[in-house]
Amino acid sequence: MKAVKLRRWDSAEHLKTSEEMALYLEACFQEAGDDAAFIAKALGNIARAKGMSQLAQETGMGRESLYKALSGEGNPSFATILKVTRALGIELHAMPVHA
Repeated sequence: MKAVKLRRWDSAEHLKTSEEMALYLEACFQEAGDDAAFIAKALGNIARAKGMSQLAQETGMGRESLYKALSGEGNPSFATILKVTRALGIELHAMPVHA
C-alpha cells in the first residue's frame, strides 16, 4: 500500500481575485461570531495571497508587524484593520442584524 502524503490546507493558495478575497472575508465574518482573532487570521490569509511585501509597502507597516497582527495570535488595532482592508482593496460595510 502506497503512503498518502497530506499537506495543510492554505486558504491563501486559493484566493486569486479581489472578488474571491472579498467573498472569503464575508464568509469568515458570517462564521466568526465574536471571534476577532478569526477575522484577523482571515485578513492574514488574504494578505498572504496578495503578497505581504506589497501590503507592507502600501500600509507603511513592517512585514513582521503585519504577520504578527494578522496571525490570529496578535491583537491588531482597528486602525491597522482599516489600513489593511484599504490596501487590499476591500471595503467594510455595515448592515442591521435581523433577529
